[in-house]
Amino acid sequence: MSDNLIESNKVVLIGKIVSDFEYSHTVFGEDFYGVLIEVPRLSENVDQLPIIVSERLLTDQNVAQGDKVYIKGQLRSYNKKIEEKSKLILNIFAKDIEPYDENSDEKSNPNYIYLDGYICKPTVYRETPFGREICDILLAVNRMYNKSDYIPCITWGRNARYAKNIEVGNHLKIWGRIQSRKYEKKFLDGQVIEKIAYEVSISKLAKVDEEENEYLDAEQE
Repeated sequence: MSDNLIESNKVVLIGKIVSDFEYSHTVFGEDFYGVLIEVPRLSENVDQLPIIVSERLLTDQNVAQGDKVYIKGQLRSYNKKIEEKSKLILNIFAKDIEPYDENSDEKSNPNYIYLDGYICKPTVYRETPFGREICDILLAVNRMYNKSDYIPCITWGRNARYAKNIEVGNHLKIWGRIQSRKYEKKFLDGQVIEKIAYEVSISKLAKVDEEENEYLDAEQE
């Protein structure tokens, strides 16, 4: 059972550390630290992604701001109360971190995620003013100790048309990448604050409970 849960949420990232390690929290005497890494896209843009890593991993690897690293882990979520509202917070929990070997052929994809979970909220389908089809999915992925991670995902084009008909409770497998998206939040007093949202950009999905899995390729970036 535990092996299946570990396999249901897999992340591989290659990126540059762009912040200092800052203390995050302690669990059972083990300290954890947060850091940002910058991961390139196919375009000229980059994603800045939040990583949580144990001090025990850091003692084994000499990595610091400016270093290029290879990370394996899981995309985790938790709820945090902000201004009396519950907000879903996402970060990548590192199970392994090491300096990136530029000569390695096995680590060519800099941003990879695989999720196996269940639709836990009605999908939201919409079209942009330019006619691009988009569908938002919230996927619940089981974790050990009777916990779940709730992962926002987004897909486009024919994948979006397919996803809009998927019902709550359906079992999905998703492949894609983790992306960061900047947006502005406006307050009643006129103040505007720039914030960052994180989500999974889907490249392929499969509905598991059908007799034959359906695989649809998403539009490229």
